[in-house]
Amino acid sequence: MFHLIFGLPWLVVLLRFIQPLPWLWSVKLLVAGLLLVASQYHLFNKLSSGSVFSPEFPRPLVIGFNLLMATLILLAVFQIALDVVSVVVTPILGHFPAVPPELRYAMGAVALGLSAYGVAQAVRVPPVKNIEVAIRNLPPAFEGYRLLQLTDLHISRLFPASWTRELVQRSNALGVDLMVVTGDFIDGSLQDRRADVAPLAGLRAPDGILAIPGNHEYYFDYQTWMQHDASLGMRMLLNDHAVIQRGGDKLVVAGVTDLAALGGPSPAPDLAAALEGAPQDAPVILLEHQPRLAPRSAEAGVALQLSGHTHGGMVVGLDRLVARANNGFVSGRYEVGGMTLYVNNGTALWPGFALRLGRPSELTVITLRKG
Repeated sequence: MFHLIFGLPWLVVLLRFIQPLPWLWSVKLLVAGLLLVASQYHLFNKLSSGSVFSPEFPRPLVIGFNLLMATLILLAVFQIALDVVSVVVTPILGHFPAVPPELRYAMGAVALGLSAYGVAQAVRVPPVKNIEVAIRNLPPAFEGYRLLQLTDLHISRLFPASWTRELVQRSNALGVDLMVVTGDFIDGSLQDRRADVAPLAGLRAPDGILAIPGNHEYYFDYQTWMQHDASLGMRMLLNDHAVIQRGGDKLVVAGVTDLAALGGPSPAPDLAAALEGAPQDAPVILLEHQPRLAPRSAEAGVALQLSGHTHGGMVVGLDRLVARANNGFVSGRYEVGGMTLYVNNGTALWPGFALRLGRPSELTVITLRKG
C-alpha cells in the first residue's frame, strides 16, 4: 500500500513538474530516478528489516530518504495547487497558461527548504513544554506535583543510542516527581534495538517511571518488549495502576494496553481492570496511548488522560486528517466530559515519515493544580 501511495506523488512530479522543464533528457531521467527511489523508501525499509516500520540502514541514509520523500510530497502538493489555479484562470485567459521555468525552480527550492527544516525539527531532542492542569479534588500534598510525559520515542536507526542518551540527560535534569512513557518506545526487534534503548535505564524520578505500550510494540514481539522495558527499571501498567502517596494523600496513575491488541493474543485495553482496587477518593491519571476513547475515560471518572500516538499531526493541514482518525483529538489540551485530555505531539516520531512543520516535538512537564 505504501509503495502505491507514495508512487502517486512521484507520477505527478514526473509528468507535471519535471517533464516540462527545459533540461536535457538525461538530467530529467536522473532527477526522476532519484525521486522514484525516494518514493519507495518504505519498500527499502521492508527489504532491510522485514518491516516497513523499521529501516535498518545508517542514520544519514534514513535522514536522506526522509528529506527526499518530503520534498517529493511537498512538490506534488505545490504542483497540484499550481494546476488548479491554472485551470481556474484558463477561461479568463482563453488558454491554459504557460508556466515559466523560474516558477518551477522556486517551487523546488521552497519544497527542499521546507523539507530540510521539517526533518531537522523531527530528529532533534525536543525542547521542554510546561503546562498546568487543574484537577478537581486534588489532595493538598499533590498541589504543584510535576510529572514528565515522554511518548512516541520510536527508538530506531533514526533515533539511536546517542539520541536516547541526550534525551535521558535532559529528562533527568528537569527534576520532576514522576516520569511516564505513553507508548511507542521502539521501531525494531529487541536484537536490533537493544543498544539503542539501553540508556532508558538511566531515567530517574523520585516516584519512578511508569509506562504503557503503544501500537508499535505489537509489531515487534510485544511480550519480549514488555519484559525488556520492565528490566530497564520501568513499571509497565498493563491494565493496572500505581498508587502514589504523600502522607495520607493519594494519587492514582493507571495504564491500559493499546487498541492494537484487539483481536490478538495479547490483553486488550481494559480500563475497569486497570482501576480495580484503586482508592475511591483519589484522583486518577490515565495513561492511554491512543486518545480516541477519551469519552469513555471521562465516564469512568478519570481526571486527566495522557495520550500520544498522533505525533500532533506532524504538519499543519495534515493534522486535520489525523484528527479525523482519532475522534477529533490530535494535539494539545481538550476538555472531555469534565476530564482533561492532553494529546502530546510526541518526543520523536515514526522514522517512516520524519517531518514536522508547525507541530513541534516536546518534553512535556505537567504541573498539577487544584481545580
